Amino acid sequence: MEIFEIFFNLDVMKRAFPILMRGLVNTLLLGGAASVCGGILGVLVCLVRLYAPRPFQLLAILFVDIMRAIPVLVVLILVYYALPFAGIVFPPFLAATIALSLVLAAYTAEVVRAGIEAVPKGQFEASEALGLSFFTMMRKVILPQALRMMIPPLASYCVAIMKDTSLASVVTMGDLLKQATDAQALFANPTPLLLAALIYIAILWPMVRFTSWLEQHYRRGYR
Repeated sequence: MEIFEIFFNLDVMKRAFPILMRGLVNTLLLGGAASVCGGILGVLVCLVRLYAPRPFQLLAILFVDIMRAIPVLVVLILVYYALPFAGIVFPPFLAATIALSLVLAAYTAEVVRAGIEAVPKGQFEASEALGLSFFTMMRKVILPQALRMMIPPLASYCVAIMKDTSLASVVTMGDLLKQATDAQALFANPTPLLLAALIYIAILWPMVRFTSWLEQHYRRGYR
């Protein structure tokens, strides 16, 4: 019974729940902002890598390689703790959003590049023959076809970024994990951490299952 008193203390759980809900709101906002900003930036980086002049292509490749090689935690620390030495200061939420967006953009750029390169070259030639501009061709012809192949891996990366929001606690942002840690110290009991873990499962498990469904759905589409 002692283990339940320590890790499943219902009284502590009841008192900590409102605190964790405030952190959950911040976690969802951070995950949503990073997914949107990282997705848009990733598409732009991909287009630069594929179609910009060579010097810009090399910069895009360098960005993608570095962001994929550096751990997310290190990027967070650099954005929040290192940039102030250069006179650039961001509040915790914005710093976490920027760091997660940069990492997601690198992976998104690779997924989008693979999707675009998988589109038959005849589609590009037909678009040029019709006199479509580059952006019209991308928006109406190429990206809609590439999107079918990109959705499953992009969904997986969004789930990963949502999970990585827990790292934002190192930049003092009041996310779910930070609030759980503070509640643990406040009540001198680890129950809030267990409750936070259950909340993460409740949020991320449906997203994981949805991602698996997307993979199976589009795999059937390919066949």
